[in-house]
Amino acid sequence: MSVTPFDTHVPAVLLRIDPNPFHHGTLGAVRTLGRAGVEVHVIARSVGAPHARSSFLTGTHAPPSPGASVAEVAAVLHRVAARIGRPSVLVPMDDASAIAVGRLGADLGDAYLTPDQPVGLAERVADKAELATLCGRLGIPYPMTLVPDSADQAAAFARQLGLPLVAKWSRPWRLPPESGLRSTVLLRSPEEAQALFQRTDEADSRLLLQAYLPPAPGRDWFAHGYADRNGVVRGGGSGRKQRAWPSGAGLTTVGCWAPNPEVEALGDRLVAALGFRGIFDLDFRRDGTTGAYHLLDFNPRPGAQFRLFTDTAGVDVVRALHLDLTHRPVPAGNPLPGRDFVVENYAPLTALRPRRGREFAWYAADDLAPGEDAA
Repeated sequence: MSVTPFDTHVPAVLLRIDPNPFHHGTLGAVRTLGRAGVEVHVIARSVGAPHARSSFLTGTHAPPSPGASVAEVAAVLHRVAARIGRPSVLVPMDDASAIAVGRLGADLGDAYLTPDQPVGLAERVADKAELATLCGRLGIPYPMTLVPDSADQAAAFARQLGLPLVAKWSRPWRLPPESGLRSTVLLRSPEEAQALFQRTDEADSRLLLQAYLPPAPGRDWFAHGYADRNGVVRGGGSGRKQRAWPSGAGLTTVGCWAPNPEVEALGDRLVAALGFRGIFDLDFRRDGTTGAYHLLDFNPRPGAQFRLFTDTAGVDVVRALHLDLTHRPVPAGNPLPGRDFVVENYAPLTALRPRRGREFAWYAADDLAPGEDAA
């Protein structure tokens, strides 16, 4: 009789502050840990959420409100820990959660197992202005980025960078949901840059203006991994983003596991230089002129499509985290290049074309109810 490598006496708690209930990454984490026999709790908005109907879920708990202080997040976490009654592996599922957990550090006490992350590092890499500075210092290719101090300077920077250009809010997790502001937009005039800068106070974030790297087939890539207690990157791999929503600047709706040594080496170098520990999701775009891969985003948590990178040992980055933090060996599996991932509601025609080794965002033969909710 085979013995599970997981310590199933240690539950997992998934934390998500973002109020969007239709987050397939949360469902993926519930399924991957639940299938391994781990008790899974979710702190997130769960009313009407597909993850709430998963057969692999143990329990749901009310989340902190969007914009909650670190102290408020801590209070929720300690309340849930008291209900569970034993230490749990904590998995932040969005940037706001990862940043709060990164600030709390030792304040979580014995209630949760988390990577030994340098305090504040999650916030530094998630902040797009800070990330630009870090990449410049470390020699990681990054699109030319300027941070205006006034509306007139925003217009001048737009002319300097050339049109169209990309505008990003440096701390998108702070954007008020009711504002209608998007984390990333394409601007086509200096006047648009001026108008957007004038909403800086509302965004509670700095505005970045960035040189535009045009998307094209084969140019958009991502890299996932888990940096363990010793800094060794486990699980994950590199993938090609084949479709996105919104097009050219959004979440992966169709992606394929495609080994890319240059992308993987850039990710490993960045993680090692920063001393990062935990799960990461990096987005890259290849410059059509120079061929260089530019880092666009560093997400200090699982990417929504993380289940794409499931190797022959059944290991993905979320499983690697639980195994490592419970001092269990992470099985050494082989990669499965060519495996793909499809978000059915954004790519229905692709989803209807049968393909071996495909991972769906919502559908799973052993967990049908969440897919019915998302249909």
